[in-house]
Amino acid sequence: MIDVYSWPTPNGHKIHIMLEECGLQYRAIPIDISAGDQFKPEFLAMSPNNKIPAIVDADGPDGKPIALFESGAILIYLASKAGRYLGTSDREKYQTLQWLLFQVGGFGPMLGQAHHFRIYAPEKIDYAYDRYSNEAKRLYQVLENQLTQHAYLAGENYTIADIATFPWARSAANQGIDWADYPNAKRWFDQISQRPAVQRGLAVLAKQRKPLTDANAKDVLFGQTQYAKR
Repeated sequence: MIDVYSWPTPNGHKIHIMLEECGLQYRAIPIDISAGDQFKPEFLAMSPNNKIPAIVDADGPDGKPIALFESGAILIYLASKAGRYLGTSDREKYQTLQWLLFQVGGFGPMLGQAHHFRIYAPEKIDYAYDRYSNEAKRLYQVLENQLTQHAYLAGENYTIADIATFPWARSAANQGIDWADYPNAKRWFDQISQRPAVQRGLAVLAKQRKPLTDANAKDVLFGQTQYAKR
């Protein structure tokens, strides 16, 4: 059994979807990031960066429990454990990993900033708004260019690169993206949306998430609570 400490955000959805795609047994344990659960000592012991998701696999590589944080590392671990969605040849694996790193290093952090400055910033800062909105468009164009040539990000097969990237694209409108400008990326997005395992993964913990309107929740996520020394 794999315990998944998570919340229904793009990074959480990655792992929920992967587990559903692989058919691995798991239990989803909510970490309400708007309530500050990510700062509790027991969670920090698994995820010292105070970010979801984290997992504990009772049946680790050596038969002993293993705890992991960082969604990209978790995806690689689960792909290796299940023998799926990483590619079979060395070439396929490296192609998959480069696109996975494209997501964790850019198509995620930069889109998160675009989302923040467009939706949640207490005041509009034109420089930040334009910088991250333009970077979002640039990143979607990278996606579009690749998907003009291939069915999926790493080639013709669905991989953890797609599983990692797809949840971030669900907020395209909030990132200032018009799908009409990226028809091949939209084709890819729609195709993945229809996968039953993806739909099941997106439903995990979904009913527990609430709109982010509470001032205390915003402070936990964006204010001094986030930056307190621990």
